[in-house]
Amino acid sequence: MKKIDNEAELLKEALRVGGVYAKKRGVGEFEATDSAKEKVHYLYQLLVHDKLIQPLAKQQQNDVNMKRKLALWMAKQLPEDHPLMKA
Repeated sequence: MKKIDNEAELLKEALRVGGVYAKKRGVGEFEATDSAKEKVHYLYQLLVHDKLIQPLAKQQQNDVNMKRKLALWMAKQLPEDHPLMKA
């Protein structure tokens, strides 16, 4: 797989935006005690359920691939001139 520029920062932003999305949708919100792993799994499942991202194949559903999928989702949501999109 090709490395995504700023993948860690994109994931962090995806979790922030995803938390706001989940809260506005009324399905829950992230707590300060939630681990990053829990947030990634919850947000991934929510976005798949809402058909905002295509699900990974069963054998590819792991933390690394879910994080990558969320980073890609966030990259598609941001405008091209956003600071996170600059390499």
